[in-house]
Amino acid sequence: MIRQLLPDGDRELAVIGLGKSGRAVAELLAREGASVYGSDAAASPAAEQAAAELRTLGVAVDVGRHDLERIARAGMVVASPGVPPTAPPLARARDAGIPVVGEIEIALLALRGTRTIAVTGTNGKTTTTALVGHLLRALGLDAIDAGNIGTPLAAVALAAQRPAWIALELSSFQLHDTPSVKPTVGVVTNLSPDHLDRYARVEDYYLDKAQLFRNMSAESRWVLNGDQKEVLELAGMLGDGRVKDGLPLGAVSRFSLQRQTDAWYDRARDELSVLGRPLLPRSELRLFGDHNVANALAASLAVMVADEAHASPEACERIGAGLRSFRALKHRLEVIGEYDGVLWINDSKATNVSSTLVAVEGMTRPTVLLLGGRHKGEPYTSLAPAIARTCRMVLAYGESAPIVEADLRARVPLERLGNDFHAVIARARAIAKPGDAVLLSPACSSYDMFRNYEERGAEFRRLAAER
Repeated sequence: MIRQLLPDGDRELAVIGLGKSGRAVAELLAREGASVYGSDAAASPAAEQAAAELRTLGVAVDVGRHDLERIARAGMVVASPGVPPTAPPLARARDAGIPVVGEIEIALLALRGTRTIAVTGTNGKTTTTALVGHLLRALGLDAIDAGNIGTPLAAVALAAQRPAWIALELSSFQLHDTPSVKPTVGVVTNLSPDHLDRYARVEDYYLDKAQLFRNMSAESRWVLNGDQKEVLELAGMLGDGRVKDGLPLGAVSRFSLQRQTDAWYDRARDELSVLGRPLLPRSELRLFGDHNVANALAASLAVMVADEAHASPEACERIGAGLRSFRALKHRLEVIGEYDGVLWINDSKATNVSSTLVAVEGMTRPTVLLLGGRHKGEPYTSLAPAIARTCRMVLAYGESAPIVEADLRARVPLERLGNDFHAVIARARAIAKPGDAVLLSPACSSYDMFRNYEERGAEFRRLAAER
């Protein structure tokens, strides 16, 4: 029983936030026989529906409020990743000495014995996680993608049949509250400043990423970006005596776009090579940009070091075939169509500046760039050189438009628009010429105008196709 593994597990457990993750973990705890109280500050239809479903399982639920005194009496508080540490219910729990963990922590306890390849980083972690799951399945293994990629890990634990392998995407928020994380293989794709609307310093953000290594041992296996010093030295942020020369304890493998290593892009031969073997020609990887070559190298290497059987010649053939059959994910440099000679590309998942920079640098057509949304604390000035080389026009929109304009207007062609997304798309269509591209790569969150980046990307797709 999960509750027997938790401190004070016989006391009521509080779940804060009833989105997908919160709802799933509340159900998991209730089905395991725990007494559960759930609450959500939002009185939205989705929260009301989740509350109604949870009440049928015996969960006590508040919607539109948190009972802070009840939370302060809980045996443990389980926080959804979207709930900031400063939120009143979490602050009240800490003041009362109540342990606070995340949904991933509870799910990992329920899934003990399942092998995981855990992926974190600033950019590329969703594509890399999807690639890991795809390649595991290409080897004929029972594997599922979960975590920050979309399916709550608690929902996997609720399934009647649990998978043998999990490709697990972990955000910094999730790692902050997952003290027992100990993956079969841990992957760090890259690091750059992000979420500075939540973190006071970039070092605090990196420190949460470093929690991936908190339970490292001599048996641990790590796949790290060999082109980034920050990634190679990330484990050292823990101040742990087990870290040597900045590297985590265990077997460390590297991937690189710049030099020969465990997994690398051989530009002279134009092919991906892993563990000394050519894996496939670059032309057969149907993903846009060098960053996706790095994602493919990281995923292939992680799968191959996870089990020695995955590095056999036959397994390598299957992994190569898996890479050939993989297609770009929705909202991640997704080509959604070409209309009147203009290519429309949905990169709504680019919610930080470094991700948008990757997208802009990879463009080969004159581009109308849609940049805006809710500001996350980063300056946009670093985008200027790439925009100046590639973009016909920047359309700044949403809450961040004044900041985007202030950072970029003196350096690149820019028009500032408002909060009408339909008008943004209409203006992009008017500016773009045959042979151009319109790129939605916002460098901002979507929460000023949309519920999430998926909704933003779907609306972009719909409006782009309107004639």
